[in-house]
Amino acid sequence: MGESDTKMVGEARGPRDLLPLTPAVLNILLALADRERHGYGIMREVEGRSGGEVRLGPGTLYGSIKRMLADGLIEESDERPDPEMDDQRRRYYRITDLGRRVAGAEAERLASLVDTAREKKLLRGPRQRPLSEGA
Repeated sequence: MGESDTKMVGEARGPRDLLPLTPAVLNILLALADRERHGYGIMREVEGRSGGEVRLGPGTLYGSIKRMLADGLIEESDERPDPEMDDQRRRYYRITDLGRRVAGAEAERLASLVDTAREKKLLRGPRQRPLSEGA
């Protein structure tokens, strides 16, 4: 067994080795970038931030969380809110340093794609209107 075989998954690979991220994984990382959240809180934040355009179902959410935990992108938090104000069955998650670096690398990758789309005249100005608003 080689030296890299004994390292943890997150240590064995750099952030760019985990790219591209699925939309669900990127949305979960974005939801956790500013604070810890439980699963339902992640779902609500993603839906709210996207104006209802992105909805993570429970299967997608918890399947992604399981893989993200294994990859070291997120971790379960030991800290809990006051039991009087929260359901003790809820699990809270937080982004790890690796998760933050991977999310940043993915944002840079996507920004480069957007720059290319702008250069090829596929986007107008800083932000394009949705096609449903007319062209």
